[in-house]
Amino acid sequence: MKSVGIKDLNSKLSEYVRLAASGETLLVTDRDQVVAELGPPRETWSPTLADAFLAEAVRSGVLTPPRLAASGPPPRLEPVAPLDDILADLDESRRDR
Repeated sequence: MKSVGIKDLNSKLSEYVRLAASGETLLVTDRDQVVAELGPPRETWSPTLADAFLAEAVRSGVLTPPRLAASGPPPRLEPVAPLDDILADLDESRRDR
């Protein structure tokens, strides 16, 4: 584990981010006091940012994941009415315009 001052981190940020990405954990210090930790992403994080935000929202209870239905294809729904009847009703409702 390494430590780095804020000024040095600011001037060589890319270098320290590469170290963190390779698995190194860095302690960020300000006037010899640790103020932050920079390290590789946790294994529980998703590799994409949007998925990571969603996963964190579920973990913190902000979102509830959907309940999964039984496996298999979704049930077939019967049409409400034949398409010709629906289009005829639509034409009739538009005649007054």
